[in-house]
Amino acid sequence: MKKGKLKISPKIKFTIIAIALIAVFCVALTPITLQNDTYYTIKIGEHILKNGIDMQDPFSWHENLAYTYPHWAYDVITYLIYNVFGMTGIYIVTCMLSVILGITIYIVNCKLVKNRIISFVMAIGTMYLIRGYIAARAQLVTFILFILTILFIEMFLETKKKRYVIGLIIIPILIANIHLAVFPFYFILYLPYIAEYIIAIAGESIIYRKRIVKHLKYKIKKLSKKEGNEEKIEKLQHELTKLEEKVDKVKIKRSKELKNPYKIKLKKNDNVKWLILIMIICLFTGLLTPLRDTPYTYLVKTIHGNTMQNINEHLPMTLSNETEVCCVLISFLAILIFTKVKIRLCDLFMLSGLAYLMIISKRQVTMFMIICSVILNRLIVDLIKNYTKVKLDNIEKKITTIIGTLVVTILILVWCYYIVKPKKDDTYIDGTVYPVQACDYILENIDLGQAKFYNEYNYGSYMIYRGIPVFIDSRADLYAPEFSGKKDDIFMDFIDTSSIGKFYGDTFKKYGITHVITYKNSKVNMIITKTQASKYQELYSDKYFVVYKIINDNK
Repeated sequence: MKKGKLKISPKIKFTIIAIALIAVFCVALTPITLQNDTYYTIKIGEHILKNGIDMQDPFSWHENLAYTYPHWAYDVITYLIYNVFGMTGIYIVTCMLSVILGITIYIVNCKLVKNRIISFVMAIGTMYLIRGYIAARAQLVTFILFILTILFIEMFLETKKKRYVIGLIIIPILIANIHLAVFPFYFILYLPYIAEYIIAIAGESIIYRKRIVKHLKYKIKKLSKKEGNEEKIEKLQHELTKLEEKVDKVKIKRSKELKNPYKIKLKKNDNVKWLILIMIICLFTGLLTPLRDTPYTYLVKTIHGNTMQNINEHLPMTLSNETEVCCVLISFLAILIFTKVKIRLCDLFMLSGLAYLMIISKRQVTMFMIICSVILNRLIVDLIKNYTKVKLDNIEKKITTIIGTLVVTILILVWCYYIVKPKKDDTYIDGTVYPVQACDYILENIDLGQAKFYNEYNYGSYMIYRGIPVFIDSRADLYAPEFSGKKDDIFMDFIDTSSIGKFYGDTFKKYGITHVITYKNSKVNMIITKTQASKYQELYSDKYFVVYKIINDNK
């Protein structure tokens, strides 16, 4: 008897192909050159392992700056990887996290929309749109956690299974230790579902006149306790019966309308009551961190400070400069306005809320693209069902054939080639952005115990990585008085000085600066070169950076 060949269903074949291609695409998107936050992350992780979380900054020459260690767990893990595998290890782990994110987006879309082809397109498209945010930073981990949060919320509302509750409780604990700056955002993801439930309850109460019915029943019950009220009770009972008959008719009509709404689908899901309880429990998970109350205070302090108004990724989005974002928004509007496709009310709330957050802070484009990929997927699938006779299962079968697999694979690989091509000569450290040789000179020729360097924001973290104390680095909040515990606003002093809104000599005098390291094309260096050269001794110069020693008091 011959053994039959093991047959793999088209669904499994497609999933294998999709995951493999998503993985390749995500690796292609991952940058080789490390981002500035990675450098201080390495050193902070090393510091924590040696000294613990002391809530004090050890890397700036400013004395006694309070530091909150907002992603301490990620910092420690990054350092451990770096300590064993070096920069290559960090790059590989970033590739792995990028792949996990892409595959997670695909799986979540498949689970919630029950379609593999559009889910594959959504995963590829989403990863491409957020490619600028793929870096060795804690946010890459939280992206994964947030899309899983949507999966767990929706699966819990559908099934009420305990395993999703466990997931929803674990996620905020991880966020509070990996990237606490986004801890409040976790709870924002609950709000659309809760808002839909509240509106559904309020709508039922008004439409079905529940308050009036309860009031009549209460009056009848109260009157029935005393004798001689038979006539009043009969009158009220008659009124109640007529009202209940009207309500029954309204319920029948309303149920038909809810089955086929004009544009917005409203559903009352009683599991949301338990979801609210879960959210309340999760509010206390921010205490499960060695950083005390920081998960609850960090965002509030940041909002009240000046850093968000001066850091590029926190600034409001200018839509005219964001062609890709505009295309996605137009896709949503076109489907919702010009087609018969209907949207769930909770999805509309989620879409609107994330769009608003994205517009007021452009870094939130990542959350918009990742979370709203599921919403767009639903709309596109409904669009295909309503306006075409195309069966996506048939397309899936064609893709899993040898020819179909080859065509899709070649298309993705060609795209990957054009993504990777400009990066083929990239190195882990970009010498045009970070003062590699200048730091070599400083370490060999300058006594760091006596020097106080003025440096710029973008490469301060690299100087920390090299062991050189800094004036400022990309941990912007550390240098704001809301966090540092100092009266001086070091961050704003840097912003004003670098933009020549404030005379740099005054800043140097205020902080006792002894040395300056700056880009050659910076405004500060241009003025020093043209008008103040006699007061600064040039110690080192290359194509991109220059190092000065201040030789008098700059009066």
